[in-house]
Amino acid sequence: MDYRKEYEKWLHSDALTEAEKAELAAIANDDKEIEGRFFDQLSFGTAGLRGIMGVGLYRMNVHVIRHATQSFAEVILEQGEEAVKRGVAVCYDCRNNSETFAREAACVLSANGIPVRLFESMRPTPMVSFAVRKYGCIAGINITASHNPKEYNGYKVYWEDGAQLPPEHADEVAKKMRALDVFSCYKTVNYDEALAAGKIVLMGEETDEAFLANVMTQVTDKAVVEKVADDFKMVYTPFHGTGYQLIPEVLKRLGMKHVICVPEQMVIDGDFPTVVSPNPENPEGFYLAVDIAKKEGADFILGSDPDADRVGIMVNTGNGEFKVLTGNQIGILLVDYTIGAWKRSGRMPANPTVLKSIVSTEMARKVAESNGVACFDTFTGFKFLAQKKDQLEESGEGNVLMAFEESNGYMYGDYVRDKDAVTAALVLTEMGAWYADQGMTLNDAMESLYKKYGFYGEKTLNLVMPGLDGLRKMAQLMADLRAKPPVEIAGVAVKEQKDYSDGSVVCVECGKKTTMELSGSNVLRYEMADGTSIIVRPSGTEPKVKVYILTLGADEAERDANIAKYAAWAATLAE
Repeated sequence: MDYRKEYEKWLHSDALTEAEKAELAAIANDDKEIEGRFFDQLSFGTAGLRGIMGVGLYRMNVHVIRHATQSFAEVILEQGEEAVKRGVAVCYDCRNNSETFAREAACVLSANGIPVRLFESMRPTPMVSFAVRKYGCIAGINITASHNPKEYNGYKVYWEDGAQLPPEHADEVAKKMRALDVFSCYKTVNYDEALAAGKIVLMGEETDEAFLANVMTQVTDKAVVEKVADDFKMVYTPFHGTGYQLIPEVLKRLGMKHVICVPEQMVIDGDFPTVVSPNPENPEGFYLAVDIAKKEGADFILGSDPDADRVGIMVNTGNGEFKVLTGNQIGILLVDYTIGAWKRSGRMPANPTVLKSIVSTEMARKVAESNGVACFDTFTGFKFLAQKKDQLEESGEGNVLMAFEESNGYMYGDYVRDKDAVTAALVLTEMGAWYADQGMTLNDAMESLYKKYGFYGEKTLNLVMPGLDGLRKMAQLMADLRAKPPVEIAGVAVKEQKDYSDGSVVCVECGKKTTMELSGSNVLRYEMADGTSIIVRPSGTEPKVKVYILTLGADEAERDANIAKYAAWAATLAE
């Protein structure tokens, strides 16, 4: 693509407002910025689109939203009249421009004769998955960039099962986006007229109530919450996002009396003024919550990201200080608690199963299998976890208790096919109450699990590679590792080299080549002689390569030493 030619096309297009043209005119002498905005389209994948907001083909704006929606509408129209009649659910989060983008998407769908169910105001991401399933929609769209910095927005697309778009449909949307002109391709209607004509129908409290009723089915021990409710305290923050209503409400219904919300972060604001990054994986964002928790003597802190699909916690260490638990540690606690709670309540189904992604802790497998529960891996992404859940349950091979990823995403129940901070908040709080009744903090609980199952440890390194040069560096890094696979890492021999792009497994010592079940993803994995796994994966939503270290030590010291030496090696990959 000739980025200069594309820039001129946009600059002189009648589709742009004067303000948009002024934004482009201001970069007329900045060739690198022009290239960054116009070297290509944003890539449409199974997670849809995500990018920095601004004017340009490689930016998130109303023109790109209309273009993507027209392409998606044509894929839906090809499914036939009955599929079209089922309509599309549209949701959006708290980010700047999210409501505008959602309405633009709704208007394009409506103009193409596709009925729309649009949430009346911002809602947590799991609710679009829920709405697709509840109302039998053919698809769903959610305007969100999850936990990305404030400059970003995104366009997430779901299919009829409530999971993110299958690869074949995503490929078809991407193909149509390549073929259709960004400005002249789309149809649209007046929003108010479509609303008055019933072509766009708003969803509100009735959908919230149906969702909350399903969330409450995941309660296994309300009695223990009521037992400790007078003294058990927690602090909650939505990080200026969509969890601000439903999470406190579901905790109230659980029986919690002391849910102390961080007032500054209960304010909806797409600029996220109190945090550098609204990511509950990062401890820095919890500083206001920690001050309150110390003052109130809280047992733990819970935070949800802006679109309320991820959840993070900080736990009282027992001496009034608080520390973050990683997404893996939260997953381990939830796997162990869920198995125990379902057994105690008599709800354990036949062939119980938990699911995790390939980059998530192996300790979850140890906990599950030690308790007679199967554990399966999938590629990163809840569309794959949802797909595996459906496959296992439809075949009768397994009944999934929960699914999780190390990046603080957790899925329960049959009512969503995506990560869900609302339900995770419920189960985490019940778990915290259960341990409080045993005289234990969640920190105590985690330490007891290490002593019982082994000193597992994980670390994720993010090799950030921004801009157009970064995309090239990411691709080159993966190409170099494939061209010359390492036989030794940090002085330790590599036993097996695994490439998930083709499913190949190579034994380093003997050279024998076999295949594994999973294939079709740009991920490399190295199984080390000391039992550690090293995984290298380019992020699908951010400009970085992720390196995951999954290890096990005889004790804490050995575990931590393993992490340190492999982390030092991983850091060299960015050089």
